[in-house]
Order: sequence, then C-alpha cells, then structure tokens
Amino acid sequence: MTDLDTLKAALTAQADAAPDLAALEALRVSALGKSGQVTALLKTLGGMSPEARQSEGPRINGLREAVTTAIAARKAVLDAAALEVKLAAEAIDMTLPVAPAPQGSVHPVSQVMDELAEIFADLGFAVATGPEIEDDWHNFTALNIPETHPARAMHDTFYFDRVDGEGRKMLLRTHTSPVQIRTMTTQAPPIRVIAPGRVYRSDSDATHTPMFHQIEGLVIDRGITMGHLKWTLETFLKAFFERDDIVLRLRPSYFPFTEPSAEVDVGYSIENGRRVIGGSEGWMEVLGSGMVHPKVIAAAGLDPAEWQGFAFGTGVDRLAMLKYGMDDLRPFFDGDLRWLKHHGFAALDVPTLSGGIGA
Repeated sequence: MTDLDTLKAALTAQADAAPDLAALEALRVSALGKSGQVTALLKTLGGMSPEARQSEGPRINGLREAVTTAIAARKAVLDAAALEVKLAAEAIDMTLPVAPAPQGSVHPVSQVMDELAEIFADLGFAVATGPEIEDDWHNFTALNIPETHPARAMHDTFYFDRVDGEGRKMLLRTHTSPVQIRTMTTQAPPIRVIAPGRVYRSDSDATHTPMFHQIEGLVIDRGITMGHLKWTLETFLKAFFERDDIVLRLRPSYFPFTEPSAEVDVGYSIENGRRVIGGSEGWMEVLGSGMVHPKVIAAAGLDPAEWQGFAFGTGVDRLAMLKYGMDDLRPFFDGDLRWLKHHGFAALDVPTLSGGIGA
C-alpha cells in the first residue's frame, strides 16, 4: 500500500514539475511505456491469485489513471504556454490574401483590352462605350449601309423580333462602329476615342465565334489625312507587339463607312518555325481602316466640309492570338480552367508603358 502511494506521489509530482514537453514525454515513457514502472506492475496481475488480483488490480489501475491524468494536465499547460509564446512572437498582416492563394487569372481578352487602353490613352484617346443591343439605324444606316445595301449580308446579323419606339429593328450589334455614331452625335469635335467591346455575328469555326471582341478607333478633327492614320496605326502596333521592326502595308479595300478604305497588313518573320510579328518575310492582315465617309459624318450632324476623320478596327481576340501564340479562337470561350491557367495573367500584371505592356 505504502509503495504504490509513494510511487503515485512521486510520478504525479514529476509530471507537475516537468519543465517542457520533452521532459514530460520522457516521464510518460518511463512510467507508462512498454517497459515503464506502471506497466510492469500491471503485468504482475496475471501471476496473482484471484483474491490478490481483486484487491491489487483496482489500486494499480488507479495508479495508472492518476499518472495519465497528471501527464495530460501538465501537457495542456505546456501546450498553452508554447502557443502564447508563439503568438507573442508572430505578427499577422490582416490585409494579406487568405491561404490558399487565389486561383483565378485574368483572361487574355481582358488583358489585351487593358493593354490597348493603356497604349491609346498615351496617344490621347478616350474610351467610349455603347449598348450591345442596338437599333438598325446606329448599326447600319448611319454608317452608310442602307436597307438594301449588300454589305448587310456580310455581317450575319442576329435580329430581335421587335422594334424600338421609332419603329427601328433591334439587333445584337455586329461591330462597335455604332459607338462612333453615338459619340459623334453627343460630343463636339475634335474627337479621339477607342470603342472596345463585345460584338455578335452568326459565324463559328477555328477563327470565328458568334460572340467576339472588337476595338475600333475614331478621330474627327480638321485637316485629318491618311498620313495621320498610318502614323497612329504604326505607333500603336509597335507599342502593342513591343517591337521596333514593325512594317505596315496598306492595301486598297472597301468598307461602306470609310472612303478611301484600306486593309492593313503587318510584316512577320519566321522564328523557330512559327510566325512572329516583325520584319517583312511575309504579310498578315490585322486591321481594317480608312477615312470616315462624308455621309457618315453628315449622318452624325457634322459638316463634312469642315470636319474630316479616320477610323480603324480589329478583333481583340485576334490580337491576343497573334501576340501570345494561340491558334484557335474557340477555347477563349470554353471556360476550360486548364487553358485559363496556362494562358491567363496574374491580377497584378497590370499593363503600363513604363513597366512593359506584355507580361
């Protein structure tokens, strides 16, 4: 009786006085481990008579429970003290993102939109926007594409089965050119704007989708010439592709809303078996452009004898494909996280002319 009480007092006192978790663990092993003192006593129960086992069993088990409880209580105290020390030594910045880090990325179209806005802002252009559900007049008629004009067939238009308050057909805009009309009718010249946004046409293959993105530019001022147009496009493309060896070729073309009109080709070279913008080993069409047609200027309520201008337009998705090496337009809109993770941009990769437009 006295030996068990003495052992119990000694072991619980050692547990209460353990200076750290390592010492407490050593005590647990020496008392309750496979070769521990209390474990050895428990093993003697098998050799006792039933009468002795009945009297000694509860005392030895009580010793084990007392030691186990003392060790657990001391461990809780030491754990709490260690946590206090750790918290006192740590500084937590509550403004940092939570873990795990955000998994999203900026879509290539959004990134290129920002790149274009940065470039043209430096050239003095403002960003103009307009509705995606347009009326027939702004989308076609005001742009010198009347009801019977064959150019309407080029647009594969999505029409709505209704009209607006003035009896004009409603449709999903086929280009961002209506934004130019809305700007000219609401803003006094001189005008320098770009109009980025979604547009819609009934077409779908590797390089066409029913919904895609365009950016158009418009300048209205006095004394505007094709020279101003060529310089603007050359400056823009050099900044966008971040190369000084950009070579342009303007080919005569036809657009109802510009006269004269020109398709703009950019030179490319072959590097590592693929086309790279820059040089003049071959030519690739990237833009449509021209001088704003006098009828379009007049439709917006301006005098074409006083005001002249140029306009240009291109697909944002196509620019993204050319710059970042993508060969199929359809994955842009599939929502495949693997594709987005590979081609996406970090949220902090904000395009700047000083830091670099491309990531």
